[in-house]
Amino acid sequence: MVHSPLIINNSLTLPVMEAFYTLQGEGYHQGKAAYFIRLGGCDVGCVWCDVKESWDESLHPLLTIDSLRPAVKETPAEIVVITGGEPLMHDLNELTFSLRSAGLKTHIETSGAHPLSGSWDWICLSPKKFKAPLPEIIPLANELKIIVYNKSDFKWAEDYASQVSPACKLYLQPEWEKHDIVTPLIIDYIKSNPKWELSLQIHKYINVP
Repeated sequence: MVHSPLIINNSLTLPVMEAFYTLQGEGYHQGKAAYFIRLGGCDVGCVWCDVKESWDESLHPLLTIDSLRPAVKETPAEIVVITGGEPLMHDLNELTFSLRSAGLKTHIETSGAHPLSGSWDWICLSPKKFKAPLPEIIPLANELKIIVYNKSDFKWAEDYASQVSPACKLYLQPEWEKHDIVTPLIIDYIKSNPKWELSLQIHKYINVP
C-alpha cells in the first residue's frame, strides 16, 4: 500500500534518509550531474542491499516537500533522482509536482513493487526477486536495470526484457560485492546478446555519494 505523505503544520512531509548533489553512477544517465533524494522505507528486503539503513522509515527525519525544492535549487542540478529504500511506498505526486514546477526533470529508481505515483521524466525499473514489480508498471519503464548476482539472473533478466516496451533501455549491473566474479559473465553475455548494455556503479569507483 502506498503511504500518503504526512501533514505537519500544514506542510506535506516525507521521510528523507539523505539528499545530496553528485553524479548519477548507474544506467542510461551515468555520469550526469543529479540531485538525489533518498527516501526511507523499504519492504523489498534484498539480502545484498547496500543501504539497509534506509529500510525503517521511522529512523529518518520527516522533511517538508516545501523545503526539498529550495535545497535542490541551491545547486545547478537539472535532474532530481528519487530513490530509496523503495520510494513508491510513498505518494510522490506532490513532490514531483513541486520539482517539475521549478523546471526540474524527475527521475525515479524503483523496484516497481508498489503502485506508481508521481509524474516522471524517467523511470528506472530494477525488479527484485524478493518482491516482484506490479505488472502495470513494467511497460512504463524507460530503463530496465537487472542486478546480476549469479548466472540464473540472466534468464530472469530476459523474462523482464520481454515485458518492457521496445524503447526501454536494457542494463545488466553486477552486484557490488560479487562484481569481480559476475562482471566477466555479464561481458560475455552482452557480447552474445547485444541488446543489453553494461551498467557499473561508477560512483563507487570514483568515491562520490
